[in-house]
Amino acid sequence: MAAAACGGSDSPTTASTGGASSAPAAASVKVGLAYDIGGRGDGSFNDAAAAGLDKAVSELKVDKKELEATQGETDAQKEERLRLLASGGFNPVIAVGFAYSAAVTKVAAEFPDIKFAIVDDGAKGANITNLLFAEEQGSFLVGVAAALKSQKGNVGFVGGVDVPLIHKFEAGFVAGAKAAKPDIKIQKKYLTQPPDFSGFGDPAKGKTAAQGMFDAGADVVYQAAGGSGAGVFEAAKAAGGMAIGVDSDQAALPAYADDKDVIITSMLKKVDVAVFDFLKNFAAGTVKAGPAIYDLKAGGVDYSTTGGKIDDIKSKIDEYKQKIISGEITVPSS
Repeated sequence: MAAAACGGSDSPTTASTGGASSAPAAASVKVGLAYDIGGRGDGSFNDAAAAGLDKAVSELKVDKKELEATQGETDAQKEERLRLLASGGFNPVIAVGFAYSAAVTKVAAEFPDIKFAIVDDGAKGANITNLLFAEEQGSFLVGVAAALKSQKGNVGFVGGVDVPLIHKFEAGFVAGAKAAKPDIKIQKKYLTQPPDFSGFGDPAKGKTAAQGMFDAGADVVYQAAGGSGAGVFEAAKAAGGMAIGVDSDQAALPAYADDKDVIITSMLKKVDVAVFDFLKNFAAGTVKAGPAIYDLKAGGVDYSTTGGKIDDIKSKIDEYKQKIISGEITVPSS
């Protein structure tokens, strides 16, 4: 899977707020993974998690069970999905996405001997590992790319759902675009408001939002909208504009083969690396509770160059990248 190509970076240090487990025999590890809306095959966030799980199956020889979320489900349904895995002999259990926050907190307390991990959330528990990312740093870099590639001085941001996590993508993108071109115009649109999370799985909404931006003068649109991003790519193609992908190297994914020519870069959020690291640590008996932060310095976020469309500005983007890593630039997260 193309998303797996994001991986391979140095692993960050995991903060220790809980004890390490004793090492289980790798062959006996049974991993339960609960996807967010869109599931495996979303060409984005869930697929990146799936790539990390697939790598663990291949290299660590773990067994797996995968369960998917449904649109509009309740926290009680999420809890039941996690209980099903925890009570079914699966350990560890991984929840993909902040929507599982309350469910993981509750179910992890019910199963103290099971190790849980949650992507994108700081849920606390003695047996919960938080896989967190500096999305604002990667988004800064694609913001620079958007501004430097824009011929009209007008770019757009489409967020899936108006929540703090997606605000990090927006804040970084805006900061990067303004750093590269201070007078750039930036249009912003969120597809849904919580508790409606369909904005992560509605390509039609994504297409309509992006069309509006292109009609209003944008020539580059960045989407942090999960499965809805497919609609943003369609709109860019129809408008003769450019788009920026998210989470995985979307120009390299078969799901977007028809639209890859409009995807100039993607903000890489290496959920695959985080998931594999967690499973490797679990198999080694070294998994710890608390936050593991995946930032630019740790290789947890980055930008893609598939298609060669930003080769002419790569050196400029990399200058900003080094300034963020060195601490010379601090990227806002809200």
